[in-house]
Amino acid sequence: MFKYKIKTVQEWLPYIEIYENGIIKLKNNFFIKIIKVNPINFNLKSNLEKESILNSYKMFLKTCKFDIQILIQNNKEDLTSHISNIEKINKNETENIKNIKNNYINYIQEINKKRKSSSKNFYIILKESQENKKEKINKENEKYIIDKLNENYFKIKENLSRCGNFITDISKKKDVEKILYSFLNSRRELNII
Repeated sequence: MFKYKIKTVQEWLPYIEIYENGIIKLKNNFFIKIIKVNPINFNLKSNLEKESILNSYKMFLKTCKFDIQILIQNNKEDLTSHISNIEKINKNETENIKNIKNNYINYIQEINKKRKSSSKNFYIILKESQENKKEKINKENEKYIIDKLNENYFKIKENLSRCGNFITDISKKKDVEKILYSFLNSRRELNII
């Protein structure tokens, strides 16, 4: 009979440590940094603004001569507080107003069930390692890699800010843990920053 060892979550996840500055050290001696992007609504821009944004985005892509990954996370909205606020409004209303209010509540619950009322979180993941991957990482190499990640973060921030996006450095260990948790448990809503 074939026996296999069930791995713990800590064994399965590819990271060794999350530093207090938000940098994640992976098991393969790579380091990653997570950046959150709050994008603009491109469709609301004029043609001239769209052209300017696209040119800035081209510059962003040309300056990214390092590994990046773009992740988009959909989160189903939690409408319970919104619905309870609606239900609290004016208890002494007419029958017609009650019907309108109940129809509205049913409508937003139906939209939510169909996942049409979701929010999106946009992340850019930066990855760096030392040049000689077989060599053991020492504190000096590690500091160089972390400095390189931060330098790349500032390049991305500068270029994407020109496009009108708001860029947030996920620099707290607690926030990185929440993001990792949200990717592993997609049923939970992620509310940070």
